Amino acid sequence: MSVEGGGLLGRLRSDGPQMPEALARIAETILADPDSSAHASIVDLAERSGTSTATVTRFSRTLGFKGYANLRVAIATETGRAEQARWETDISGDIAPDDPLVDVLNVVTAADTRAIQDTAAGLDVTAVERVAGAIAEAKRVEIFGLGSSGTAAREMAFRLERIRVPVWFRGDSHTALTNAALLLPGDVAIGLSHSGRTREVIETLAEAADHGALTVAVTSHSRSPLAEIADVLFTTVVQETTFRLAALSALQSQLLVLDMIYVAVAQRTYERTAEALELTVRAVEAHRLPEKIPTRKRGRAK
Repeated sequence: MSVEGGGLLGRLRSDGPQMPEALARIAETILADPDSSAHASIVDLAERSGTSTATVTRFSRTLGFKGYANLRVAIATETGRAEQARWETDISGDIAPDDPLVDVLNVVTAADTRAIQDTAAGLDVTAVERVAGAIAEAKRVEIFGLGSSGTAAREMAFRLERIRVPVWFRGDSHTALTNAALLLPGDVAIGLSHSGRTREVIETLAEAADHGALTVAVTSHSRSPLAEIADVLFTTVVQETTFRLAALSALQSQLLVLDMIYVAVAQRTYERTAEALELTVRAVEAHRLPEKIPTRKRGRAK
């Protein structure tokens, strides 16, 4: 698991439960009190988590750090960011049936903001540049996703096609598979799945990989089957609330990742993009009502 694919604390929340038992206990200890963990010695953290200093070192390296000192700096950095927006992190994700909508608004806003911030904190911009460069040059881009992930995938396809990228969104598994089989080296395939375990998306991305396309995965789980088969991995962070379980809460973070890729593509194709946007805006202009609609004068009833 690499922290490059998501904020450190966000990664521990999503991937910690899937780690071996001793490592999972360390993750739980850090998440229970990140501020104290940022200042704890390796011996202190080992004692608090019921493990050993060797296990803490192994935990640090599993996360991609050279040692515990580097992990502690990362925790301190992230807790510092959280302190700047403490109002967001302190709001519970629980929503009761009789809660006022003003309170619900605060909960939903805080959850989505936190998810976006954590995803942004760990977004690998080098990977964004790699994918954007490939899309800008690709003869064919295929995007796959089902359910809520399909909503994000469809939106990405809509944005890319507006700037003359040859892109297709596939929401049907058979259509996705047959078109993945037609991809060639230099083409790009993007698969979205919050769990990283959606069979149809995994099979489609694997098919694309077999034909030499660059494969990209967007998921909340960096140790999932979808993540393992992708050339480039983007991991998203999710903040659940009542009535909005993980898969339903992943949309905002997915859109952040996809929007970064879209903007990076637009930067690389600036002149083509500017021309395309101008043409498409002009094409639908006649279908928009004027800004000021004349008010009808109502006659008096006789």
